[in-house]
Amino acid sequence: MNTASRPPLTVRMHPADNVAIVANDGGLPAGTVLPEGVPGAGLTLRDHVPQGHKLALVDLPAGSAVRRYDVTIGTTNRDLPAGAWVHERLLDLPAARELQGLPMATRAAARGEPLSGHTFQGYRNADGSVGTRNLLAITTTVQCVAGVVEHAVRRIREELLPRYPNVDGVVGLEHGYGCGVAIDAPDAVIPIRTLRHISQNPNFGGEVLVVSLGCEKLQPQRLLPPGSFAIESAAADGGPDTVCLQDAAHVGFASMIDDIVARAVPHLERLNARRRETIPASALVVGVQCGGSDAFSGVTANPAVGFAADLLVRAGATVMFSENTEVRDAVEQLTARAATPAVAEAIVRELDWYDRYLARGQADRAANTTPGNKAGGLSNIVEKAMGSIVKSGSAPIDHVLSPGEKLGPDQRGLVFAATPASDFICGTLQLAAGMNLHVFTTGRGTPYGLAECPVIKVATRSDLARRWHDLMDLNAGAIADGEASIEETGWALFRQMLAVASGQPTWAERHRLHNALVLFNPAPVT
Repeated sequence: MNTASRPPLTVRMHPADNVAIVANDGGLPAGTVLPEGVPGAGLTLRDHVPQGHKLALVDLPAGSAVRRYDVTIGTTNRDLPAGAWVHERLLDLPAARELQGLPMATRAAARGEPLSGHTFQGYRNADGSVGTRNLLAITTTVQCVAGVVEHAVRRIREELLPRYPNVDGVVGLEHGYGCGVAIDAPDAVIPIRTLRHISQNPNFGGEVLVVSLGCEKLQPQRLLPPGSFAIESAAADGGPDTVCLQDAAHVGFASMIDDIVARAVPHLERLNARRRETIPASALVVGVQCGGSDAFSGVTANPAVGFAADLLVRAGATVMFSENTEVRDAVEQLTARAATPAVAEAIVRELDWYDRYLARGQADRAANTTPGNKAGGLSNIVEKAMGSIVKSGSAPIDHVLSPGEKLGPDQRGLVFAATPASDFICGTLQLAAGMNLHVFTTGRGTPYGLAECPVIKVATRSDLARRWHDLMDLNAGAIADGEASIEETGWALFRQMLAVASGQPTWAERHRLHNALVLFNPAPVT
């Protein structure tokens, strides 16, 4: 449909809501009369209301509760007549929900009928995990070696990979950690176990080559102690294959690069011998996340992802949702959906830890909502949280992971992996948890990508999908356009996940979009 000719369209999420959002590209001008069949029919807009922003469906005197998703997202700080634009400057943020007196495992969510017969073509690993990609990982113990590893990765990609057609790529696991840190501080366990568990990600097939400087605080034996991998080198200490740049054998920069390239060969040979095979969908470990969110995130893309998440759980797969500050204001929904009281208590434990972490830094929870979020119609963190949480679907929450922890072999179903909301910190921690496929929704747009794992990008709006046609893998904006349902889009995403897990490249992979790992490090530096 020609968007310019589309009649005024508004969206209300719940019958009890007293606001609706404008769905039209470019918004609606003041004086627009809303037609029959849409929320607010007969109202005349008092202001220009941008796309994704809210309009008052009734008169809202100062101090009125503004409800969206049948949740109070704020109170008005002045009188707002019906048809007025309702934005962040007109709302006062409600207080955060206390972490006491919450409903604990009180809502027995239905798991749905088992979904069988769905498979993908993946790689079986010796530890029982399954990869969706066949990658050589070069782990680094310290940020000082990043430049050398970058050169080595380039040479391996250009000189060696053409000889190994069954290897999908080579990844340098670069980061900003390893030295100048309080390595024995209590919270140092988080970045250390994050790096260890990323090195064990299923997409690396149990193969890893380590590059160390030599003098760093995070020594290779501490990062990857013996027994960390099903495939070990013949090193005297039983640990993984390690290149130490400060070894006397290295004479100059070129010899360092030559050594790394030569040591990559046996790893590539073993990876190249692997073949994709038919594997049940239950082996998928899918991380879901949103970034560059707008008001449509909770209307189109995230509900579709939530529907697909329920399909995955019914198929026996694992789905991880995260982003502490983006679920904190929905805490009672999470604890009520917990499969057991112990799971509910673990949710409270993780969110309480993060509350105290933010308090130490004197951070305001309201700071989560970015200028771009607000420009896209999200007034505050409460509204953002309600749209974010729907990515998790409706299944019971079966497990909780602390930052940097790895899924156990029996931990399947819906998992809350506690992470900060920052896109790349969240993605990094989900990789550590064992994610082999990533789904990322965006309304404002972001060129997010992970070299370690395929990322399916879902646009919340058709305008974004058209403009960023070679960055978005799926357009959920068709839901708001009235051209597809949440269920149809969720099924399309489910089928796309199986195709991508079988090797179909995403746009992020085609463009090699990748940012370095960003570790969550609450420990002090020295």
